[in-house]
Amino acid sequence: MSETVYRSGVVRSSEVCLAPDSPREAGTIEIGLVVPMRGPAGIFGLSCYMSAVLAAETLNETEGLLGREVRIRPIDGAGSPSQVAERVTAETDAGRVDAVAGWHLSHVRRAVVSRIQARVPYVYSALYEGGEHTPGVFITGETPSRQIRPALAWLATQLGVRRWALVGDDYLWPHGSAAAVRGHARELDLRITDEVFVPLGTGDFSSVVHGLQQSDAQGVLQLLVGQDAVHFNREFAAAGLDERMVRLSPLMDENMLLASGPQATRGLYSAAGFFEGLATPGALELVGRYSERFGPDAPVLNSMGESCFEAVQLLAALATRSRSLEVGAMFRAARQPIGYDGPRGTVHLQDDHLVQDVYLARAETTTFDVITRL
Repeated sequence: MSETVYRSGVVRSSEVCLAPDSPREAGTIEIGLVVPMRGPAGIFGLSCYMSAVLAAETLNETEGLLGREVRIRPIDGAGSPSQVAERVTAETDAGRVDAVAGWHLSHVRRAVVSRIQARVPYVYSALYEGGEHTPGVFITGETPSRQIRPALAWLATQLGVRRWALVGDDYLWPHGSAAAVRGHARELDLRITDEVFVPLGTGDFSSVVHGLQQSDAQGVLQLLVGQDAVHFNREFAAAGLDERMVRLSPLMDENMLLASGPQATRGLYSAAGFFEGLATPGALELVGRYSERFGPDAPVLNSMGESCFEAVQLLAALATRSRSLEVGAMFRAARQPIGYDGPRGTVHLQDDHLVQDVYLARAETTTFDVITRL
């Protein structure tokens, strides 16, 4: 059995690649963690998994959850929505998971929601386009009104960026976010000059870059996932567009900066609820624990990974309040004020969505400098 050795422990391949029919351990709470381990978003996968493992271990250092040990059961969130939903359904139908959580794409979320039909609680941790109100689904991620809108307002006020081109992947989250951004642009007296959507998994952005060279946009709003954004960053900078346009992304992490390379990140901004360099007490504690647990060679702790830590925290808060993992009990508990302090600071649940601070950061070669709270 292959294994990766870190400074203070071992993460075995079997922990990440459980067989679909592997039995659960008696007396545990099993959380099915749906994260992509390949494809454009696979660049986030290990950070997401390790962060969730750390959250479970943190709970288990005391009494676990509801007096039981918490375990993370990985489920690959890559592939078509129907394929992922089938994997999740197989786990829930067989009773191998008590809850579902994780970072995955919005069209996957929609398929999973329709298949599990509130049989188990589902904590969706990714930023998304907004509008999810299915009972039993709890959201920890950012939405355009709290993430993109204030970032656009700041860049207009501070840098005078008022004309934006939009480049996104062709699926639910970018299209839904673009629709919200059009409304925000009208409110803020901004102009959307161009909108371009490309297939997920695009590696050649030459035609997109050529179009931007002809555009009078002052900035590019990137709604691109993982490796797609990396390819875009490289071609954008190679064409010299970073000399006259800023870039703003709600989905840009330190791993993507590293993959893009230091020459491709000038004038790149990101808005998110968490950055590795965030100097809040909870963020500093998490970064320290992550480094101690997995060592210096672990994947960079990013906002996507932290969101999976956050998902386990929220699930624990809901289960503790309701004294149950039953969806109806959790739904009723969420109608009362629920909040806690964590890596993102003080957060609380409102309409089944986590309300949190959002920060704007500027890329400094391959790291982020957090410059303001939005």
